[in-house]
Amino acid sequence: MLTINVAVLLAVIIVVRLRRRTEARSRNDEKLTVLIVLVFGIVVAPTAFGQGVLDFVGQLVSGINDTGR
Repeated sequence: MLTINVAVLLAVIIVVRLRRRTEARSRNDEKLTVLIVLVFGIVVAPTAFGQGVLDFVGQLVSGINDTGR
């Protein structure tokens, strides 16, 4: 039996949608892309990968903030 990870499927959908030219997108298309990205974030956030990304972004922002002082 073949199983598909929902996060991987959403990531593929996001990449395919974002590869389209900006001029070819309608307002509803943009809203759907934002909704898909939000769902992807909710699915990935509680995982170890999501926590790693959160830690990395936190360190990056902290480093940029310290550089500005």
